[in-house]
Amino acid sequence: MEWFSSWFDSKYYHILYQHRNDEEAHLFIDSLIEKYQPSIDAKMLDLACGKGRHSIYLANKGFDVTGVDLSKESIEHASQYAHDRLRFHVHDMREQLQPKQFNFIFNFFTSFGYFSKEQDHHDTLSAIRTGLKDDGLLVMDFMNGHKAIQNLVPEEKKTIQGITFNITREVTNGVIVKTIQFEDGGHSYSFEERVRAFNLSEMARMFRKNGLELMDVYGDYELGAFNIFDSGRMIMVCKLLGHQNGN
Repeated sequence: MEWFSSWFDSKYYHILYQHRNDEEAHLFIDSLIEKYQPSIDAKMLDLACGKGRHSIYLANKGFDVTGVDLSKESIEHASQYAHDRLRFHVHDMREQLQPKQFNFIFNFFTSFGYFSKEQDHHDTLSAIRTGLKDDGLLVMDFMNGHKAIQNLVPEEKKTIQGITFNITREVTNGVIVKTIQFEDGGHSYSFEERVRAFNLSEMARMFRKNGLELMDVYGDYELGAFNIFDSGRMIMVCKLLGHQNGN
């Protein structure tokens, strides 16, 4: 089983990451809307939406939003917030989308680079390309791999809800490997996260190979300039190769 299939559906994943910053997520959405001015009838896909925090905020602003994620548990949680302009489905991002459905496809919070097979990354980008309308945009919020590796914390402990998570990190063949070990209820658990630390040149090449063209790159959630040494994020905005963006 692929690491993300078991870990993302585990209750312990949600315990460990329960303190994610909603205010920061809202600031990011507001910055994107101000910059790219989507029409109120824009159709949006939140690809790998988790429990739907970005999707819900976008829908509250009046947009038509679909959130999809591989985790059944996350989708079950998010679906309690569904309404006529907000829906959630279980979906593997490597699987094809219906052609030309969306004005915007969002892939937030480093929800790419998970796969051991290179083709799986290409299949994901191909699916995104298919799902975008001719004037549509992809916004991919990825880690700045260079800074992440330079500032890697090899070991740390976090105690949440009485569970002590022992976390180790290392870099193996360009992949950041995070091992999470803990005990609960007399049982020992061990999970991994594995994310390929793609750099900007690698991403640009993959985009082009799959019919996407990199337009803009930002380094933070306020859409500040990207700097490989200092930026915390690598936020990439793409249009369809050979098409003009109308947003």
